[in-house]
Amino acid sequence: MPGPAPGTLTRVIRAVAFDIGETLVSDTRYWAAWSDWLGVPHHTLSALVGAVVAQGRDNADAVRLIRPGIDVDAVRAAMESAGRGEQLDESDLYPDVRPALTALRDAGLRIVIAGNQTARAGELLRGLDLPADVIATSGEWGVAKPQRGFFDRLVDLADAAPDEVMYVGDHPANDTHPAHSAGLQTAHLRRGPWGHLWADDPAIVRAADLRIDSLMDLVGRLVG
Repeated sequence: MPGPAPGTLTRVIRAVAFDIGETLVSDTRYWAAWSDWLGVPHHTLSALVGAVVAQGRDNADAVRLIRPGIDVDAVRAAMESAGRGEQLDESDLYPDVRPALTALRDAGLRIVIAGNQTARAGELLRGLDLPADVIATSGEWGVAKPQRGFFDRLVDLADAAPDEVMYVGDHPANDTHPAHSAGLQTAHLRRGPWGHLWADDPAIVRAADLRIDSLMDLVGRLVG
C-alpha cells in the first residue's frame, strides 16, 4: 500500500521542537559581525555564504574562503574577548516567533528550542524569556546536528515518543533529513537561504511531513 501523502501527519503531535538559526532567529547580525571583524563588505560574505550553501557545505566555509587556514573557534573567542562576540535581542527574532510559540504552547504542546549554536547563544536565548519549556544548544550538549545523539537528547527533553515530536527547521541536511531518520515528524520552513534554496527539492518533499512558509502556517496545521 502507498504511504501517506506529503503534508499528512501520521501521529498526534505532543511536542514541537524548533531549530534556531533562520528558523527563530535571523542570522543577519551574526554574519555582519563576522564581515566587520574580517574587514570585508557585508555583501561579500553574504554572497559567499550563499555559494557554500548551494554547494551543500558548512556555512563557516564562507569565512575560510576569505581567510584560508583560519581557526574559526579561536577567532570567535577573540571576538568575544574584544567585546564583539555574540549578541542576541528581540530585534533578531522573526516576527512570527512569539505569537506562534505562544499559540502552540497554549494549545498544550510542549515547546523545545534546540539547534547548532554555542553555549553563549543558549544563555542569550534564555534571556529573551521565550514561551518555551526548554532551550538548549549543541554547544551545551557537546553533540551537534546532524548526529543522531542530538535528536536523542531532543526527544528526551520533549518527553514524548519520537513520532509524537515535530522538528521544525530550514536546513535539509541538519534538520529535515536527520530528524526524519531519527523517527521524528518534520516541518520544513521556507526561510533563510537554506529554506528557500531547497524548499521544492524532491527529497524534501518526500521527507517533510509539513512544508510551511511561516510559523503561523504551522499553528494552523497543528492547532487549527
